[in-house]
Amino acid sequence: MTVDRKVLEAIDERLDKLVSLDIGGRGVEHLYVAARARQGGSLIGAAADALLAVPDGATIFVTTGSVSRAWISTEIGENDGPAGAAVVIRALSVGKRVHCVLLAEETLLPGMKAILTSAGVTVLPYEQAQIACKDGSLAVCTLLPFTTKDEEATAEAKELLATFKPSLFFSTERVGRARDGVYYSMRAIDYGMGRSRIDVLFDEAIAQGIPTVAVGDGGNEIGMGAITKAVADHVKFGATIAAVTPADVLVTAACSNWGCNAIAAAIAARRKDARLLNTPELERQLLLRGVDIGLINSVQNVVDANVDGMHLETHVAFAEMLRAVVKPALN
Repeated sequence: MTVDRKVLEAIDERLDKLVSLDIGGRGVEHLYVAARARQGGSLIGAAADALLAVPDGATIFVTTGSVSRAWISTEIGENDGPAGAAVVIRALSVGKRVHCVLLAEETLLPGMKAILTSAGVTVLPYEQAQIACKDGSLAVCTLLPFTTKDEEATAEAKELLATFKPSLFFSTERVGRARDGVYYSMRAIDYGMGRSRIDVLFDEAIAQGIPTVAVGDGGNEIGMGAITKAVADHVKFGATIAAVTPADVLVTAACSNWGCNAIAAAIAARRKDARLLNTPELERQLLLRGVDIGLINSVQNVVDANVDGMHLETHVAFAEMLRAVVKPALN
């Protein structure tokens, strides 16, 4: 049974409003206005529709993760991004048997595996994961590193796209290079050292006509190339840090994890399947797992379960609000 389109449109609008609540005061409400004008409708709804448009059993590329203090160590990641990506991967695997291939720095992949496992996703090599996707016997994901060298990025990107033939590329909280070629933090610090050049792979996907969806919260992420003027006008250091890589659908959010969680909620509403939601219990589990593996709260510079400076309980409550918003569709 399908959900009435008017019900879905109302839900999408509420989800958009929730993720755009700029608790951190970083200018995301202005970014939302620009992204919404470009999209011509709900950002969350457009992202959910794009992800659901891929064939059941298809392969898609996913990227997240940030070597957040790269000038110190390439093993230090941040806690915004991985949890949200895991929620989307879980929803697609359970709901559509989609095989997600997650790309990140080799140094961050062990942590990514831990987060995915906490989300109920089994991490397997590609061939084994393909078996599980075909028979629906496991929620699965495959992890791959991508080069950190500029001179290798284009050739490696073309090879990966030719080999895996992804139906879509999804990015969340993944830093892209600015117009001067530098990968900047929100504080306009160059932290491109040891960083996988995945934005080059994203650019190649766009050039080949592969659909793209991106989530970001600060202006320096893959996808923000779609609204660089708004980033420059409304984000601190925006003119310097704005990423140049665009996306077909750009979801702006106060926290990138929120954007991902809302997309999963919209998918759950469209499929009338509560299993695809990120629950408050799962959100708590994922963020506490991030502490276990040393992911940092990059705003406050410490390892804890608070994301982007917002307390753990705020994120747990947000998950409950998402569940309440989509409940009419699930009923």
